[in-house]
Amino acid sequence: GFIGNFLSKGLKTNQLVLNTDEKTLRPIARLKEPRDLFALPKDKDNDCSQQAPRWPIECQVIEERVVHIPNVPPHAEPLNVPTGNELKPRPVGEENGIIVFTYCPISAVNYEHSNAKFKAEDKSSEDSDDSSDSRNDFTSLNHRITQCDGKSQLNSISKLLNSVDDRSTSNSQDEEDDDCDTSGEGKETRFDRTNVRPNLSDTKKTSYDTNTVQESSDIDDIWTTNRTEYKPASPYYVLSEFGKKVPKTMIIEKIIDNDQQKQPLSSACNSTSSKFSRSAVGGAKFVTNCHPMNAEEYDSLEFESRFESGNLAKAVQITPTYYELYLRPDLYTSRSKQWFYFRVKRTHRNMLYRFSIVNLVKSDSLYNDGMRPVMYSTLGAKEKSEGWRRCGNNISYYRNDDESTTTNEEDEDNSSYTLTFTIEFEYDDDTVYFAHSYPYTYSDLQDYLMEIQRHPVKSKFCKLRLLCRTLAGNNVYYLTVTTPSNNEDIMRRKKSIVVSARVHPSETPSSWMMKGLMDFITGDTTVAKRLRHKFIFKLVPMLNPDGVIVGNTRNSLTGKDLNRQYRTVIRETYPSIWYTKAMIRRLIEECGVAMYCDMHAHSRKHNIFIYGCENKRNPEKRLTEQVFPLMLHKNSADRFSFESCKFKIQRSKEGTGRIVVWMLGITNSYTIEASFGGSSLGSRKGTHFNTQDYEHMGRAFCETLLDYCDENPNKVKRHAKLFKQIKKIRKREKREQKALKLQKMADQGCILRENKIKVKRSVEKSVS
Repeated sequence: GFIGNFLSKGLKTNQLVLNTDEKTLRPIARLKEPRDLFALPKDKDNDCSQQAPRWPIECQVIEERVVHIPNVPPHAEPLNVPTGNELKPRPVGEENGIIVFTYCPISAVNYEHSNAKFKAEDKSSEDSDDSSDSRNDFTSLNHRITQCDGKSQLNSISKLLNSVDDRSTSNSQDEEDDDCDTSGEGKETRFDRTNVRPNLSDTKKTSYDTNTVQESSDIDDIWTTNRTEYKPASPYYVLSEFGKKVPKTMIIEKIIDNDQQKQPLSSACNSTSSKFSRSAVGGAKFVTNCHPMNAEEYDSLEFESRFESGNLAKAVQITPTYYELYLRPDLYTSRSKQWFYFRVKRTHRNMLYRFSIVNLVKSDSLYNDGMRPVMYSTLGAKEKSEGWRRCGNNISYYRNDDESTTTNEEDEDNSSYTLTFTIEFEYDDDTVYFAHSYPYTYSDLQDYLMEIQRHPVKSKFCKLRLLCRTLAGNNVYYLTVTTPSNNEDIMRRKKSIVVSARVHPSETPSSWMMKGLMDFITGDTTVAKRLRHKFIFKLVPMLNPDGVIVGNTRNSLTGKDLNRQYRTVIRETYPSIWYTKAMIRRLIEECGVAMYCDMHAHSRKHNIFIYGCENKRNPEKRLTEQVFPLMLHKNSADRFSFESCKFKIQRSKEGTGRIVVWMLGITNSYTIEASFGGSSLGSRKGTHFNTQDYEHMGRAFCETLLDYCDENPNKVKRHAKLFKQIKKIRKREKREQKALKLQKMADQGCILRENKIKVKRSVEKSVS
């Protein structure tokens, strides 16, 4: 019949199954259940099912899942105290050693300048029946574009390029560098795409939202200022994005010249031209041997990183006890090398090993200020119930090239850095894991959320929902926590608290803080019950699961920093950001948002602190954004530092969640930063943070929130006192800044000699 003829001639797929309806005797076509798509079938009694992590198709993954016990040391571990005599070996290189481990994901799709390459890909895409490959989008788009004449092609491409606000600064530093379920939510689960690039018609529909997109003339003005957060278009850009080679004459000259000279050379591991294409559970179909040495001849350490959140690209044995290690950059970029997480087998006790990670990119690190990496011993966990602990001696972090030879800032930016430390294993033939910080994987999060969903009590006031799916098809969950009520007026009077975490994959402390917050808010304490009665909590515990799974440091599979994309209109490319912002907008309209907080981790400062947004233009709200951080400092004085909090708004941060949500009208819009290192405050001075400290911060956040929103007269008086205290602190800071400025001018000879005595007295008075 018709369907059979259609299947044989029109469709090239083996995923359709034909059945016959018993009543009408008509054929019914349905898709086969995808094989190995979900680790568990959908639970009939729950709203969300657990899903196996989906990897880019070029990633190799070992079968065994890595699981660690959560025990922490009974006492706080002290920070390392540098002596100044630490050894700083310069990188030797693989040519002077033996490569014992090498792993580099090879891109399934590599977009080159060659015409022949694209013609071959276009032809193969026409013959392919793999619907998960994003090249199918390019083919259909090419067909539509070639039907237009030159003029209409120019107009359509120009409109598209002008409408897309690509405000990514992926190579920017951390957020730390500042100053340096309602019925409508069900609609959010419809997004189910694994393609990277948006469909042209969808892009036009979303990009011309008048509330979020500037006119093309405004964008032209911005381009003329050469602002770095706008990526110019070029023939190369159109070629890589839409699979169509466009002559230079078809794109405005001012856009062309800004990009062509900046195209990096393509390479296997550091290729910035490769793009994410498709994903699968378990990644690549075949797992190759990444250990070049013969196991019978090689009797030293065995390295591995092909597991969830793992990152190690290469291990080179220089001597039997000295290894140089190389990290993999974030997938589809050549940037962001900080996060490491790898496994070592075949250890020998009573031998002093040295590991040097030689291709780090940050110019400074807490490793120079007492921080130590973390390690986990499998035998230690089995015999002594020992979990993750700090490790390493003779720790040093330094630049590889000679600082005296650096002539300009560009040379400094291109420098690489080394982290070196020594380690002595406690057991023979042990399996040991090393990491930058305490790992928290996507599977760990799913296990935790499923426990809440199945809990007989917590499931009554907690609803787990699917916010969207990522580019790779991984679930982005959000948890709604509130005391349910059938009275709509009561629910409308409740304001929302929105908390998100893990937009940067390497910032695992943010996940531990979120876990502490979720533990507390779903608990049985009086404070937790009062908070659930007063607020509706919307928690997005992992905004970037794709990056977490593959072991990225900062970016998503687009190669972009998601925390610079909150002004985006491209739903298909940055789905978790787009849907989070849409959820916040809807909450503002329905019930209001009392507070927004995005959880992060900091690699250059100790303690935990907050970045907020100052309200200079509104005299009534001036300094009010600083009350909550000060209260948090009072409630957790040995971990949280109010002095480290900053509230200025930088233009380079205008695409971050904190600033975009503040611009939506939320006064209390914060980024909370937890140090990878430890504390310099009170009883915890000179000690590392562990997972319990991060979880404690999540609980302190909830307790402070109740104090902050409590309408008790005594609490209101306390708020007034804190507000006065903040005013005094800021006035003192202004006097000190003014005095230092005058002192600097006096030292430079900008002030007459007779006035120097007055300046000196002014400085002494301000400091006192």
